Amino acid sequence: MQPHLASIVSFLAELRKSLRLAAFSLIGLTAALFFLSSGLIGALQEHLHEKLYFFSVAEPFLAHVKAAFFSAVGLLMPLFMHILWKAVGKPFAITGRRLFWLTFATCALFYAGALFCCFVTLPYGTKFLLGFQSEHLQPHIAISSFVNFVAIFVLAFGLIFELPVFMVFSAQTGALSRHFYEKNRRFAILAIAIIAAVLTPTPDVVNMALMGGPLYLLYEAGIVVIRLLRIDAPKESATTQ
Repeated sequence: MQPHLASIVSFLAELRKSLRLAAFSLIGLTAALFFLSSGLIGALQEHLHEKLYFFSVAEPFLAHVKAAFFSAVGLLMPLFMHILWKAVGKPFAITGRRLFWLTFATCALFYAGALFCCFVTLPYGTKFLLGFQSEHLQPHIAISSFVNFVAIFVLAFGLIFELPVFMVFSAQTGALSRHFYEKNRRFAILAIAIIAAVLTPTPDVVNMALMGGPLYLLYEAGIVVIRLLRIDAPKESATTQ
């Protein structure tokens, strides 16, 4: 069996072992959080200063289920990241302390991105979007659309903020080097600009900068961490000789 194929088989086998635990945990926590979903939606309404409406009989119930589900996904992120890194790291013998720090760093950056979105980007974005209302155009925001809007952007920001960890991991496994990231900064800036334009709730420059700026700083932070850890230092010394 070829090395790459063996790595994929090892990854899938390890991932399969943990999927049942992740699924049952997600279902159980979603059911438990359903009874707290009213308070969660109320807190989001108060934070963003919005009134919500529903336009079908089942919409409020489904919105509370979605709120509980997305909240469970966020709370279970340490479990999901542990499962992911354990599976991804098995072909590269990443266990013990290295596995712990990968999981910890990924979760810390995820929650940092989610909080940044909640307290910086979302309030500004919703204020900008609702600024187009007028005397003849009044907003009536559906509760289901509101939950989807908030959940998608919070989770997206959390996942995007994990960029430095995956950069370090790619350097550790030899997939990509620090030199590659340094050499392709211009393409990284272009990709970050596109991601910011797609993921931010408003198309204005200020809101895009609120995501693109931190994301580029995280990109540079990933390069700095790779340099400090001297992950690809042996390769560089070999090429200089």
